[in-house]
Amino acid sequence: MIPKMPAREGQVGFLFIPPFRIQGMSVAGEQTVIQIPELDVNFDMGQCTRSSLTSNRVMLSHAHMDHLGGLPYWLSQRHFQKLGVGQIICHKEIADPLRKMIESWSELERQKTPFEVIPMEPGDVIPLKGSMVIKAIETMHTAPSLGFVVIERRSKLKAEFRDLPQSAIKEIRNRGEEITDIVEIPTIAYTGDTEPCEALKSPELAESKVIISECTFFSPEHRERARIGKHLHIRDFIELMEIWQAQDVVITHVSRRTSLGYANKCIDEMFKPEIRERFRFLMDHKGNRKRYEKQASAAMEKQKHLSKS
Repeated sequence: MIPKMPAREGQVGFLFIPPFRIQGMSVAGEQTVIQIPELDVNFDMGQCTRSSLTSNRVMLSHAHMDHLGGLPYWLSQRHFQKLGVGQIICHKEIADPLRKMIESWSELERQKTPFEVIPMEPGDVIPLKGSMVIKAIETMHTAPSLGFVVIERRSKLKAEFRDLPQSAIKEIRNRGEEITDIVEIPTIAYTGDTEPCEALKSPELAESKVIISECTFFSPEHRERARIGKHLHIRDFIELMEIWQAQDVVITHVSRRTSLGYANKCIDEMFKPEIRERFRFLMDHKGNRKRYEKQASAAMEKQKHLSKS
């Protein structure tokens, strides 16, 4: 008997939700790495994909192996390819053990790989890129865990000055008065692994334009498994989807025991069409490819129209 060929390795999932690319791999218990190139950030590093090397930061939700197993290789490859020092942002409770883990690899390899670990507490905010910042939110999992919300900060003219002519506004500014307010716009949220908790209902997360959320379990028989493992079950989304304003909710971390067909069937049966159409699966390669081809075709038609006018 001729043995079977080995199973094909996992393919990177891809979604284009303008202006962001959301790409990576996520299978519950095996690997999760999700990159947003436009923000120069990876969420988690369960496996080091080639594309993830180009982003300078890893926002680590928690320290389970399927979410951090690729970190040493990611750091080593970035150093080897002269891409700069990798930055890891994590829960303050795991910062010291994480440093020790990485330093142990330097001892094994007999070479020092540079790295930076930045601890965060729930509520902390750090600069991300341009006018973007990222805020840590407290999630509830079986290990210390964080979710993250990317927030765009924009300057907006104060209401009392909006009807004034430019000359008057300039005069007020020259007197040293503050004429603008900072408006915070939640853009992308990442839940990491979590059970239902108050953080998922917070204004920052609920008002995000895109929410990347785990949903590990779909079968009615797995409600108890979800509770014990502190994960989300699809039925938890009945309440969440009424609160979340995001037009795109990207589902990750689906268990291998759940087929994509079954997951879609559950959503079809559980949600009204206007809510159902907001769901996306990161690992739905066929569906996401069709969606991208439509986007590309529409962009080409638009370009043709503009060139003629």
